[in-house]
Amino acid sequence: MLTGSAEHPVLPYLEGVEVEVRADPVGIAAESCEGTLVWLAAQDGDESFLRAVGQAALALAEPPEIELVPGSYDLPGARLLDMVAVMDRLRRECPWDGKQTHESLVPYLLEEAYEVLETIEAGDYAALREELGDLLFQVVFHARVAQERADGFDIDDVAGGIVDKLVRRHPHVFADVEVADADEVNANWEAIKKAERAAKGESSPLDGVPMGQPALSLVAQLLRRGGDHAEFTPEGSDLGKRLFALVREAQAAGLDPEAELRAVARAYKAHVVSTDGLDARTED
Repeated sequence: MLTGSAEHPVLPYLEGVEVEVRADPVGIAAESCEGTLVWLAAQDGDESFLRAVGQAALALAEPPEIELVPGSYDLPGARLLDMVAVMDRLRRECPWDGKQTHESLVPYLLEEAYEVLETIEAGDYAALREELGDLLFQVVFHARVAQERADGFDIDDVAGGIVDKLVRRHPHVFADVEVADADEVNANWEAIKKAERAAKGESSPLDGVPMGQPALSLVAQLLRRGGDHAEFTPEGSDLGKRLFALVREAQAAGLDPEAELRAVARAYKAHVVSTDGLDARTED
């Protein structure tokens, strides 16, 4: 086996399995007359190397047959392996990363999730890539922490779980179920979720709703899962009742109360910033 560069990144692996490789592009054509020869091109295609091979072959009285075989490439998601390796090293060698727990990481998980939300709602898609990376880091971090428990799991278990769930909940893609439209997909999804909850022994559609989420989102999810129950009269302060009624109204209109209120909050912030700037210029 020959190659055009003694620095080819594959060489150490070939040497490890005792495959002899020489860097000699000119010698390829001559030696190939005596049998089959394999050479490695560089990762960038190694145009100068291939040109040397072609010129050497044409100089022979009987040019050898040359076949170009594309090498393997990184599949989508290959860099996730690097993320796992980096996280593993951080957990072992960084004092701060090494002492974190699921509980201590909660504030960072929430912060990164909200930063992703902020970039999406602001339409800042240039920043979205970085923020998604920060959020992904939190997922990998929690999986690495869990790996250390006797009853724990690792990142492969996390990925395997969501893959199995997505395949199970998309029978119209991975099985022979036929659907007419997105509404039917959603109906199937909810039916499958209901069956999954029953298999877990969850008797109420409200089982599993995280009660620690922001209140507007919480009420919206409870109404979405449990139904309107128009006969229900909220207890508590008048403000709480009115807020509950507003969320119910938003739900009926197909609106997200959190998103609606955040939009108003952003408008208020822009107004205050603009007004403060105008006041400062007026004082000058």
